[in-house]
Amino acid sequence: KKSFARKKMRLSNGIINASAKRSRYYINLSTARVSSSSFLSNITVHTRAEKNANLILLGIISASSALTISMFHNSDPSHNGILSHTTKCDSSDILGLGKITKEPATGIMFPQLCNGMTFAGCGVRVKWGIIKVYAVGTYVDPIAMSAVKKQGEQGITKALLDPHYPRTIRIVMNRNLSIDKYAKVIIEALEPRMNGEDLEKLEEFKNTIPPVDLIDGAEIEMTIRGDTMLYKNSTGGIGHIKSAVFCRALCDVYYGSDAVSPAHRDDVIKGTGGL
Repeated sequence: KKSFARKKMRLSNGIINASAKRSRYYINLSTARVSSSSFLSNITVHTRAEKNANLILLGIISASSALTISMFHNSDPSHNGILSHTTKCDSSDILGLGKITKEPATGIMFPQLCNGMTFAGCGVRVKWGIIKVYAVGTYVDPIAMSAVKKQGEQGITKALLDPHYPRTIRIVMNRNLSIDKYAKVIIEALEPRMNGEDLEKLEEFKNTIPPVDLIDGAEIEMTIRGDTMLYKNSTGGIGHIKSAVFCRALCDVYYGSDAVSPAHRDDVIKGTGGL
């Protein structure tokens, strides 16, 4: 009986020990899972924190740039904005204010800032009534426009036709287009508006256009300040045309009564009034 009792006790102790070992295993496994989960959670939080920090940093940089730009404001509106030989319209501007605008007909996006100027409106250039060639947007200096916007649509239109009010015209292609056709179309739009003056500037302008066909998504920027047009072509090269006649004609191409994109002109007038 004593021998049987001892065997029974050893068996019970073995079951208890085995159960304890299993419990410890489950506890350790559970702890490992919790630890792993916490570790992964920490990684996720750390990554998001880094992303947020980067976004905040970009925002500070963009805001600082905008503040610096406003400090260079001059009583002559043609000198307002950023320095005349720089051009910048990229993703840091988008992140800076956290706002982008989609051109409705093409879906092409426009950032809030470009070359230190503020987005006013956009539209589409349509050929033959059905072909959406490119989206076009305008960026203006809100300080220069602060007085004229109170004058309503007529006052804003008059200012847009005056090259002394700085602006950037940003074009984003919605389809492929040969560079020869692009050059021909824009020259044909400019020439009659120049009334026979400074026509040699048209050839000069053609020389700023590289012999590279435009592809879907290609970007072009034309920044007008007084008698100077700074041209950034689709390859990133920069040239300039100095002619009050040329700049005035270019303004009429995009903001006149016979603008190449009435939708763009009208949206810019409306947007400028709301700045």
